[in-house]
Amino acid sequence: MADMGSFGEAVVAWAAGGSSDRARELAERLGVRTVVLLEGPSDAAAVDVLAARRGRDLAAEGVCVLSMGGAMNVGRFARLLGPPGLGLGLTGLCDEAERGYYARGLDRAGAADQRFFVCTADLEDELIRALGVDRVTELVRAQGDVRPLETFLRQPAQQGRPAHLQLRRFLGTKKGRKIHYGSVLVEALDLAAVPEPLDGLLASL
Repeated sequence: MADMGSFGEAVVAWAAGGSSDRARELAERLGVRTVVLLEGPSDAAAVDVLAARRGRDLAAEGVCVLSMGGAMNVGRFARLLGPPGLGLGLTGLCDEAERGYYARGLDRAGAADQRFFVCTADLEDELIRALGVDRVTELVRAQGDVRPLETFLRQPAQQGRPAHLQLRRFLGTKKGRKIHYGSVLVEALDLAAVPEPLDGLLASL
């Protein structure tokens, strides 16, 4: 049975040079109206978890949360999904350093009026600041990662760095860790204190 995940896979295959037929057919069948363009799967996990915690079924609302495999791909996906392609609404979440990629990509796709949301550094940094270093450290301990964290913190490059930057770097040191903690940290958030970019993105959908 086709679902929003199938549509996302069809779009990724199309972006890689495949046919547009499957993506077009699924967009119509599933009633897709908006695509959330995200750099990677950790961002997608965070958006999905926050939506579920707020009682929303984005797929049922016609929203596809799409991991693009890197911010530099935003222009390609915007052309396929925006006005030149499927004509869908576009939004997204990006790091401050990648704001330019998003702005140029949407502009070139004729979608400069579509709003996207910018994290000060990245989403992990936003989540760590919202939860606080002590709470994130507790969560790392609860996930069984305290020994890897202690080993990481003993590295010379981490000596003297602010604790929130150490934690942010730690989350990216092992494949799959950012994806896992994208869910864990959002699950732990006070829903009244969700970081502004993530909160704004969900509210816009």
